Amino acid sequence: MSAASTKTPSGPVKVRVRLAIEADMPAIQEIYAHYVRSTTASFEEEPPTVAEMTARWQRIQARGLPYLVATKGKRVVGYAYAGPFRERSGYRYTIEDSVYVIPDYLGRNVGNALLSELVERCTELGFRQMIAVIGDSTNAASLALHSRHGFFVVGALSSTCFKFGRWVDAVLMQRILGDGDTTSPPKVPGKRKRKKSAVRK
Repeated sequence: MSAASTKTPSGPVKVRVRLAIEADMPAIQEIYAHYVRSTTASFEEEPPTVAEMTARWQRIQARGLPYLVATKGKRVVGYAYAGPFRERSGYRYTIEDSVYVIPDYLGRNVGNALLSELVERCTELGFRQMIAVIGDSTNAASLALHSRHGFFVVGALSSTCFKFGRWVDAVLMQRILGDGDTTSPPKVPGKRKRKKSAVRK
């Protein structure tokens, strides 16, 4: 959710959701830097550089996981990606999501478009659970976004972050993907070939 905001009309917008490319990294870094500097949505305290954000994107790509951007015209107005929930092998069917939207596009359907596409792609890749770690229980926008997409609150970690001179909690939300725990999973998640589909708008 981003730095320099410009005046934009209110109301829902149609965006194009696609896979991120390296040229998107400066815009993504700017979006994330805003949330690091100004909010408790991220527990980082110093914004990563463009080089660091590029390295993180490359690690997600190397795992075959989706890293998406939403664009309006030529402008990147949000991004989302899925990463491992934990590194130990037993967690390999569980994924964690992250979604950030620039401030002037909040509440305008950008987060919905990104999270919907992310859930679809992760389901097709064979993952069975998606976890959201919401920084700060007062983060109503993120809690509402995830609730709309079938996530439910499973708990909270009290006072796990100290930022801006105060203690902050983290809310854990979870969503079942595909068959969840009702069937045996594929041997290796993330290796399924995704059906060709139209770009989400």
